[in-house]
Amino acid sequence: MANHKATKKDVRQAAKRRDRNRYHGKTTRNAIRDLKENKEKKAFDESLPTVAAMIDKLAKRGVIHKNKAANLKSKLAKKSNALATA
Repeated sequence: MANHKATKKDVRQAAKRRDRNRYHGKTTRNAIRDLKENKEKKAFDESLPTVAAMIDKLAKRGVIHKNKAANLKSKLAKKSNALATA
């Protein structure tokens, strides 16, 4: 366990950040899952910008890598285009 005052504070801050990152990551994963289950093009396209913004925020915060964010958004856009043709 940490002995210095500053190290104890750092442990508290890291725990807070970890909880916050886990919350936002899980919320975004659930939003992506719900979006993928959507079969209607109109409803899918309405919620796509919101989910894309959530993914961008995760990348900006450093929770996920920027390339992973790009891959996720690309897959969602691909699914949107597939719904358009179907």
